[in-house]
Amino acid sequence: MELIKRILIGGTGSGCGKTTVTMAILSALKMRGCNAASFKCGPDYIDPMFHRQILGVKTRNLDPFFLDAEGLNKSLSASSSFDIAVIEGVMGYYDGIGASSEASTHEVAEKTKTPAILVMNPKGMCASAGAILYGYTRFHQSIGLQGVIFNGLNEKMYQTMQKIASDAGLISYGFLPKNEDIQIPSRHLGLSTDIEKDKLREKVETMGHLAEKYIDLNGLLALAETAPPIEQHSTVSPVLPAKVRIAVARDPAFCFLYDENIEVLESLGCEIAWFSPLNDSALPDNIGGLYLCGGYPELYAQKLSSNKSMLTSVRNAVNGGLPTIAECGGFMYLHEQLSDFPMVGVIPAKAFETKSLKHFGYITLEAKSNNLLCKSGDSIKAHEFHYWNSTDDGNTFTAKKARRDVEYPCIHSSETLFAGFPHIFFPSNPKSAEHFAEKAAGFAEKHN
Repeated sequence: MELIKRILIGGTGSGCGKTTVTMAILSALKMRGCNAASFKCGPDYIDPMFHRQILGVKTRNLDPFFLDAEGLNKSLSASSSFDIAVIEGVMGYYDGIGASSEASTHEVAEKTKTPAILVMNPKGMCASAGAILYGYTRFHQSIGLQGVIFNGLNEKMYQTMQKIASDAGLISYGFLPKNEDIQIPSRHLGLSTDIEKDKLREKVETMGHLAEKYIDLNGLLALAETAPPIEQHSTVSPVLPAKVRIAVARDPAFCFLYDENIEVLESLGCEIAWFSPLNDSALPDNIGGLYLCGGYPELYAQKLSSNKSMLTSVRNAVNGGLPTIAECGGFMYLHEQLSDFPMVGVIPAKAFETKSLKHFGYITLEAKSNNLLCKSGDSIKAHEFHYWNSTDDGNTFTAKKARRDVEYPCIHSSETLFAGFPHIFFPSNPKSAEHFAEKAAGFAEKHN
């Protein structure tokens, strides 16, 4: 058993300020010299990026759609060497798949037995805030919800809210005042990632000072100590017949990547060769596989398109049978065109912008034929979240929406390719990672 001090920061809903509050707490803890780890509920890439920049450590995702209770606790146990683990929730505390609380922040708190704090912005209300808090403490009879942090208050109003929270059965752990200096601009996929690092650092420092002044950090640290121990789980990864290098895209255009996916590949014996489709002239040497993750290629389409040598290198490699995974933005990069800009050209289609979110949510992919990641009939859990579409989404898999009677064809796949809008999470699909690594090792042995 491992004793991991931990708290979870949930929210009344999207936009209530839980990310700002979480970042402020992490910043303040760092200023105190506290060695904190961070986690994010759900399939979010963007918030963990900001956590990494604040802490300088890896940030993991705790997603109950992909992981059962054992998997969630195993992931959480990676923070055993830290002073505290801070988990940021997703959407509203009880919001999950469809109208259910499946795969919600609440489910993460319950399955990991983590004390939870609710973030609430009570703008435009007073006594009504008590009704909301009262409802949150009794909906599902949540035993994990312990307290509340208010966002956007002043000191005078906070005194009133303290009593309202107490009457609802919650401890008040302070508040963050409204402050324009800590606002981070948003984009349709979340917080904007192109904010200058110096400006972000200033905002984060301001957040930390505000948290130190207005949030009861000592109380949160004491609450974290009440979390029960977590049972340790160990796994044995298969050993590849040979070491193999996997080229993995990483730059501002390709930044949506789970650290856990890389860790799984490394546990299989893969060596990661990072490269930039934006700035490098060609793929790394002596590779057996290619991983093009998601991100914002549409924001850098002109520069990607003008890097002709890289486009040629990727095209020749993929057409030459290099085992390749391309998710969402990586899939768009493989198209003939991204908007009006020529791209790699492996996928004979055009990626184009739409005015609405396409295929948002969790899905299960069912293979129609043998492919790079699995055999015909096998299933892979995945998720989608994109505003762009393709004139050819592919049809070698059937995507089935979680808790909805909706399905649709997707994915371009073969024995050496898996390319489409869905994102996959290797800890949930370890066999897929093994298939990819084995194919990559075979390619490297034959060609290198």
